[in-house]
Amino acid sequence: MTLAAALKTRDVTQLPGKRDEDWRWTDLRGLVRALPEPSEPFAGEPPRGPFADLAGLPIHVVNASDPVVIRAKSAEPYVVALHFAALGGGSHAATARIEVAENARLILLESYEGDAEAYVADHALSITLAPGASLERVVLAADGELGINVSTAQVTLSAGARYAQTVLTDGGRRQRIETRVTHPGAGADLRLDGAYLLADKRHADQTTEVLHQGVGGTTAQLTKGVVRDQSRGVFQGRIVVEEGADQTDARMRHQALILSDQAEVDARPELLIFADDVSCAHGNTIGALDDEALFYMRQRGIPEPQARALLMAAFVGEVIERIEHEPAREIARAWVAQRLEV
Repeated sequence: MTLAAALKTRDVTQLPGKRDEDWRWTDLRGLVRALPEPSEPFAGEPPRGPFADLAGLPIHVVNASDPVVIRAKSAEPYVVALHFAALGGGSHAATARIEVAENARLILLESYEGDAEAYVADHALSITLAPGASLERVVLAADGELGINVSTAQVTLSAGARYAQTVLTDGGRRQRIETRVTHPGAGADLRLDGAYLLADKRHADQTTEVLHQGVGGTTAQLTKGVVRDQSRGVFQGRIVVEEGADQTDARMRHQALILSDQAEVDARPELLIFADDVSCAHGNTIGALDDEALFYMRQRGIPEPQARALLMAAFVGEVIERIEHEPAREIARAWVAQRLEV
């Protein structure tokens, strides 16, 4: 059961819900009683998106469109800004296929935007890296307060490929950004990072699954979250090391700050190992701001709201600093700082 199937059949019983183990904290079936009418085609000037100035020809997808196809074939970095927007309410689905040729390099700067209207959107991305290919994907997700958005990326790596991802989000009414990676080992390298910065009643779900299928692959994963008010953050990370995938090196870490008695974080990091001679670890910590650090800063004349914002920015900063593309890193840093203002 998926949102895509529900939108295609207009049948809400096809929505995933609490009985689906991977969706028990992001229940769509219990939330959506009737799917909105299909979104109206958008005829105006599309919003630019946060990364528009970093790419020669930004790609705008407003209320869905024909499938997007992006192909990178050069060893010189190819920068693409892909902006999805939901405007005027309704429901829609969009698809994109991204292909990176052998030894080619792509920088995919992806963003999501929604207005004040209620909407339901499904985004399906297929990402394929040929041998020796490299892709850095940076995602800024700013859905509307009433928006429901599910974005699913299916990533397939080849031998010697390198895939680096950073997902930053401030949530929506219901939001899920899911990444599923088929990892061949064979010297391929994977980084999956993310941060959720939630306030009010917003909900964000970052779910990942990595299948290590061959010898000698690496995965590094870091996710951080800050939740305030009545917001809810969900992190689900699963790394599977299949039989024969020896010499796998896989690391996963999730850390979150809860700044309100009514806020909630649900986390489930998983390692499933069916091979010998591996180096794998995961960690999960959830807590509050350091009172001693806050006291220290206030004693030096920093007002409490500013001190809190600085501590939160430092907490999330580890994720931001791992973004390799410098112009995107600066935009991401400013985007995060704006959302951490108290």
